[in-house]
Amino acid sequence: MQESTPKEQILTKVRNALIEKIDNPYQALDFSGDIIKVDDPEEEPEVIFGQEFIKAGGFFIYCENERAFIDNLANLMEKMNWSRLWCQNKRISSILSAAEIPYVSTHPTDNSLCVSLTSCEALIAATGTVVVSDTDAGSREIFSRADVHIVMAFASQVKSTIKTAMQELNKKYPTSLPTQLTFITGPSRSNAVEQQFIKGVHGPKAIFVFLTDDT
Repeated sequence: MQESTPKEQILTKVRNALIEKIDNPYQALDFSGDIIKVDDPEEEPEVIFGQEFIKAGGFFIYCENERAFIDNLANLMEKMNWSRLWCQNKRISSILSAAEIPYVSTHPTDNSLCVSLTSCEALIAATGTVVVSDTDAGSREIFSRADVHIVMAFASQVKSTIKTAMQELNKKYPTSLPTQLTFITGPSRSNAVEQQFIKGVHGPKAIFVFLTDDT
């Protein structure tokens, strides 16, 4: 009789388990925990986020401090020929004012390229996801109506998974979470038109994350 293959042996065990309905033999395991697959488990979360964010189509810029953030932002604006930014976050607005970087606090009404600048609630390393809220950013439209979205984030905001990010948000907002939490993984895109991926259909065509080291 031909010996069964490892795959067949596994399937047999699964079928038997379903028939016999045995108790869970892995009582010590926590199935509600996070499962993360990373290339290098010893890599820093900031590095993992940057790698995953770039894979998703984003642009990642690391800054040693706030001065470096301003310098990199100014260089990017000059390179891309952006005349101003749209920002509603009070802390970031004060930084822009001190650096004499032009910005507006309302959505531009002319036909010029709209580039928004917001903070974020968290960065999720496992998926390269940016978590923003209307409470922290200043409004809902600022991260949905812009042509380009720039995020100023800090290394301390990088969390390993969605679960850990939500735990931190529950601590930050103990009585009530913001009315809208948006999870952004790369620029806006859709394949609803002839199964072709098109960027910028429901939001920004490009997203930049400036990660400032505050650890």
